[in-house]
Amino acid sequence: MTTDAELRSLLVDCLKVWDLEGRVTAENAGLVVAAGEATCVVRAGPAPTRWFVTTGGRTRPVPSVVALLSAVRRGLGVAPGVRARVGVGAVVQ
Repeated sequence: MTTDAELRSLLVDCLKVWDLEGRVTAENAGLVVAAGEATCVVRAGPAPTRWFVTTGGRTRPVPSVVALLSAVRRGLGVAPGVRARVGVGAVVQ
């Protein structure tokens, strides 16, 4: 189980990786991730939904950390990154 403190630290690190100036604050509504004009709220959900992400007035359930980060990234308007290729056809640099 991921604690709120661990999730907050992960989101702060993601803002750095995504090269966004922003902040993650714990509020009654959940963890608020803000960058520029965009804001996402992450709150815990009952099983099997791990979290709910609210952005732009829309709330959706997310079942995993990967889905959570993808939803927050889209909610903040971050462009998709380069996908890693592993195995046949991968380019070594």
